[in-house]
Amino acid sequence: MSQGAMAASFAVSGNHFKVGSGQLSSSGLASYVDVDKSGDGKQHPVSLLALQDVSLSDICQSTQVKTPIGTMVFRLTAGGEAGPVTADRLVIDADDLTGDARFGSAQIGRDASTLDAVPDTRGEPGQFGLQVEDVNVSGVQSRAWSAMGGNFKLKGMRISVGPGGEECF
Repeated sequence: MSQGAMAASFAVSGNHFKVGSGQLSSSGLASYVDVDKSGDGKQHPVSLLALQDVSLSDICQSTQVKTPIGTMVFRLTAGGEAGPVTADRLVIDADDLTGDARFGSAQIGRDASTLDAVPDTRGEPGQFGLQVEDVNVSGVQSRAWSAMGGNFKLKGMRISVGPGGEECF
């Protein structure tokens, strides 16, 4: 990882995963292009998305995992009727993200080494960066290689693993 917030000091698995939420809000977002390296040495280009003071209406995370007894689906859900999912900071390394977004003050094309919307989140000098104050995204669907959170609160969390399980989307 470059100089990212909560920089990953771990190799990512060889599996990407899906993360979805009905509604995400954050007081700040900083993003730049980075590369995650998996345990097998492969490199995965990602958009590092750092979010400050995050609230999600709900969360669903899933991935398919090959095991000796077949392909299983790991699925984690939280929020919804149990209440919002929150984190002081959330960093997602994603290679695909969709949703309907509303940005407050946005700076697109800012030098990644000067990003300051989320503390301690900066890329390399000369690299493309984006930052936003006050962001809301509905219908979030993301394919990610890693996610890290600070002070995560997952109300109503449920984890399930099984064959033929449904992924989030």
